[in-house]
Amino acid sequence: MPGTKQASLIARTLQWVLNIGLIILAIILAVFLAKETYSLATVLFNASQNASSYLLIEGIVIYFLYFEFIALIVKYFQSGFHFPLRYFIYIGITAIIRLIIVDHESPTDTLIYSGAILLLVLALYLANTERLKRE
Repeated sequence: MPGTKQASLIARTLQWVLNIGLIILAIILAVFLAKETYSLATVLFNASQNASSYLLIEGIVIYFLYFEFIALIVKYFQSGFHFPLRYFIYIGITAIIRLIIVDHESPTDTLIYSGAILLLVLALYLANTERLKRE
């Protein structure tokens, strides 16, 4: 069947393009992770305590976001070229926590963000049930 050979060739080609793109993205994220490490060290050894504590906490959460994205890419290659849903939920929770730390002026917004975290935790619980778990 000539149609299936072409479809297989297209699928393999797109898989290679995706893999190369993810490797390039992982290298870029590693560079940003190194820059964030330098930035955290700078904030940590800065003399101003009041502003630096917020910058330090925000930097740590951003650091974890970069780290989680790199871990997601590594897990993609380890798990047979598929993205586990759990890692996206982890990244979403971390991103909303960062948003709460950075933008906590409105109590209503903070409550909505907390509700979103609760929904993501429930989704994580459902994703980790034996029926949906693939690993």
